[in-house]
Amino acid sequence: MKKYLLGFILLLSISIVAACGNTEKTSSAASKAEKKNVTIGATSGPYSDMVSNAIKPILEKKGYKVKVIEFSDYIQPNIALGNGNLDANLFQHKIYMENFAKQHNLKLSELVVVPTAPMGIYSKKFKSVDKIADGATVAIPNDPVNLARALGVLEDSKLIKIDPNVDPLTASEKDVKENSKNLQFKPIEAAQLPRAIESVDVSLVPGNFALAAKMNLSDALILENMPDIYRNRVVVNTKDSNSIFAKDIKAAVESKEFEKTIDEQFKGFGKPKWMLDRK
Repeated sequence: MKKYLLGFILLLSISIVAACGNTEKTSSAASKAEKKNVTIGATSGPYSDMVSNAIKPILEKKGYKVKVIEFSDYIQPNIALGNGNLDANLFQHKIYMENFAKQHNLKLSELVVVPTAPMGIYSKKFKSVDKIADGATVAIPNDPVNLARALGVLEDSKLIKIDPNVDPLTASEKDVKENSKNLQFKPIEAAQLPRAIESVDVSLVPGNFALAAKMNLSDALILENMPDIYRNRVVVNTKDSNSIFAKDIKAAVESKEFEKTIDEQFKGFGKPKWMLDRK
């Protein structure tokens, strides 16, 4: 009787171990397969269009089901990413991503930099930068990052000179050392810069706000020579940066099919260095 009981216990133990092994194999296989449902967030306008028209179709060819969620602000896309409601987002540049992650205790990582609409100098009173008059009123963004960009565009246009010892990525009005045309700066909220064209002589408008206001990038007197640090990127939670879906999103953006869509549907968007270097 004891022999039978011992044999039964041994058989039961082997069955349990085998079941656990099968469970582990199933779990491992599921992990390797990864999920095929991906949710990507983007601000409404050109970047949600970029996800829908240039990234989503490529991922769907790989078997993904892609959901695109549009946002009207620059806070919720990262909050939604951090709490798991998004798998990736597209709307922000490197400086914003790093500052937001630090302030909100998030761990975010970029996958790839994408073509981005540049800031431009716009005017209804002057036909060229050279024609901008002495004492002209110039609307500029009042937030630090876009303000630094605007001053950089003005300097590239030979309208001002910034203190050479200042980091051009963090420059502010106090760092303007030469202003030969006595330009009168009027800092306002970036989203209001397209409308400001009607009331000021010159307005420096970030590309996303220009497009949202149905402006033509080609109408700018001059467009920004944008450093890649200011270009938007696809961002994921750091824990997902080496996942299969993250690698597939990156591959989609790096594909020739993606660039073809950019060339056809996103004219005027400045391409990142990696895209230009492969020509």
